[in-house]
Amino acid sequence: MRLDPEALAPHYSRFRVSQRLLLTGHSHQAWPDVAFESQQQAWLDAAEFADLKWEKAEAKAERFRRGVTKLLDDPGGHIALAPNTHELVVRFLSALSLRERRRLVTSDGEFHTIRRQLDRLAEESIEVVEVAALPAATLAERLVDAVDDRTAAVLVSSVLFQNAHIVPGLGGVMEACQRAGAELLVDAYHNVNVAPFSVAQWGLVDAFVVGGGYKYLQMGEGNCYLRFPLSCEFRPVITGWFSEFEMLADEGATSRTPYGRGPARFAGATYDPTSHYRAAAVLDFFEAQDMTPQALRETSQHQVRLLAESFDGLDADPSVIDRDRSVPLDDVAGFLALRSPRAGELSAALSERGVMTDYRGDTLRLGPAPYLTDAQLQDAVVVLGEVVVG
Repeated sequence: MRLDPEALAPHYSRFRVSQRLLLTGHSHQAWPDVAFESQQQAWLDAAEFADLKWEKAEAKAERFRRGVTKLLDDPGGHIALAPNTHELVVRFLSALSLRERRRLVTSDGEFHTIRRQLDRLAEESIEVVEVAALPAATLAERLVDAVDDRTAAVLVSSVLFQNAHIVPGLGGVMEACQRAGAELLVDAYHNVNVAPFSVAQWGLVDAFVVGGGYKYLQMGEGNCYLRFPLSCEFRPVITGWFSEFEMLADEGATSRTPYGRGPARFAGATYDPTSHYRAAAVLDFFEAQDMTPQALRETSQHQVRLLAESFDGLDADPSVIDRDRSVPLDDVAGFLALRSPRAGELSAALSERGVMTDYRGDTLRLGPAPYLTDAQLQDAVVVLGEVVVG
């Protein structure tokens, strides 16, 4: 089921993927050319239809929702949309009964969207319990142990953003939350469309799931989502006027702030619909190219394994740069993490040599993508070897 990079590369001509070594796949994958065409269409629709463009925009948003539902293998849930995951996480937090349950459980390996917001809530006397993220194989067990009847919610990633380690056992966390009357929010941003994710199979029907299109979905900015259960009747404090859009024409005041049906329960306000045009076009492109989650996973595993083997062949000084070999590559998602005290310096040197990477602290991240050939990946590691010794 592995994809053919040489056949895919021409569809990414504006990003010049065959001419550059773009190992930023975990952070910013190239966009297919259809995304450019769809972005133009958004402008043309605005010019042609003016305020009536929102009917066109809603059709694109609905296409995005359907695509997300399929990618999550979700048997039934609502999909709320927003330009970024922070807005959605804040709406989720604002729906919790933090007066009665002032305890939130998370890990010390969460992306800054969750990490920063919880740090700030801790300054306002909300108890934030951080369990160790590593080893990821047993993170779920530590979360389960930390959940009690004071807990409002658990917030955790399904793939750790620093090292791409997959977090198993989230269904057990969901069960612990249900026993305690708490909620579970899963950050799937570094998971969906590069490693298997299944609401149905993992027992997450009652969970909240956030993610977005900036990375492995190739949709660019502005395409984030919150999956929430069909049974959810939360009244989040922070929502926008789109949440009562369908009721604005109704006469008569209500004693409580109204909420719309389905996705509108967590809706925001006026936004730039251009991003959803890109999302709809890219989803159609993926289907046309048979870029299924299974094919993308097989391709990604091959590429990460090739990068790891090529790196091992460098026989680099481990005090300068090394990788964690204690975690099987089958338990790694979409990029190879290399530890180095010179991570920032190495990333800059690689960029000067035409190899685009990124780093977080002492971790250099090499992120392949389905449009890169084996030869390109091997060439990138050769350059890494040169900058390490240079």
